[in-house]
Amino acid sequence: MESGTGAPSRSEEEVRSDSGRSFLLEANFYGNGCFLAISEGERRIGAISVALSSQNNTAAAKVIPSKSDPIFVNTVAEKVASMTNGICIVSFYAKSQLKLEDMKAIMGGVMHIVEAEGNNNGK
Repeated sequence: MESGTGAPSRSEEEVRSDSGRSFLLEANFYGNGCFLAISEGERRIGAISVALSSQNNTAAAKVIPSKSDPIFVNTVAEKVASMTNGICIVSFYAKSQLKLEDMKAIMGGVMHIVEAEGNNNGK
């Protein structure tokens, strides 16, 4: 998952949900995992969850809990950690509580970024 220069590879994508909300997804991939920032509107640091995957085990911890969507943040971190078989740190900022269509759009964008990174690195 690491580029040839030793620098992390970087991906950015904007997703719009059916409800009209827009989220910026930014990912930095390293040899042993990734940092994923999800923010609505402007770039902001929000709730933070960390997940670690090793073989078939995934464990997650909330560093800064989300007021409105605590399960979603952990789910994203766990899913990405299991896909990369490493560490995933997720920062999540939203202006208000997510609806189901918002969660689907965000998760679809995250999966697109992670799968593209895996394809670029032969994983």
